[in-house]
Amino acid sequence: MARRTPDLPPGKLEDIVTYLEMTARPVRPPAPLPAGRLALMRTEPCTVSYYRYLYAAVGEPWLWFERRVWSNARLAAHLARPEIEVSVLYVGGAPAGYFELDRSNPAEVELAYFGLVTEFIGRGYGAYLLHAAVESGWSLGQPRRLWVHTCTFDHPRALGAYQRAGFTVYKRVPVVFDDPRLMGVLPRDLKHPLLPPLPSR
Repeated sequence: MARRTPDLPPGKLEDIVTYLEMTARPVRPPAPLPAGRLALMRTEPCTVSYYRYLYAAVGEPWLWFERRVWSNARLAAHLARPEIEVSVLYVGGAPAGYFELDRSNPAEVELAYFGLVTEFIGRGYGAYLLHAAVESGWSLGQPRRLWVHTCTFDHPRALGAYQRAGFTVYKRVPVVFDDPRLMGVLPRDLKHPLLPPLPSR
């Protein structure tokens, strides 16, 4: 369980957000092609319902909640922007993971979200998808850098995966936020090794 600051108010969670960047396109061979029938497709644009499915399927185990509180109108407007790229990896016809790139600042492209559905973790798809995300991030214009952030609650191998892909840490920021389980945004019984148990109702 995560160490809690003694005076942390009830209903609050501590986190450390780690920011990483790469300032040049990596020169390396592509990741090995994993087994299975693969298809990587950009959704143009991604529908709100499908995005919500992907966001929950990939992110719920790791406490992703920010986009779940967005209204449908706000999310639809975001996904309709030409600067937003949502690409989905399919394995045997099933969605296995996705990445979202944000080119709002074409000089500093953000890998806003990246991850796999739980059933596909540990089978080589992560390195393959991350390589595709990095290549796509560098593919348009002349960005000065590609950046991403991860946090304490993400998959424990996420930070290492980004570093192996060529990202380097440039900032760590401690944050405190409302427990999304208490907000009704995530299930109260969500299991995570760093989450303190919720009091009974």
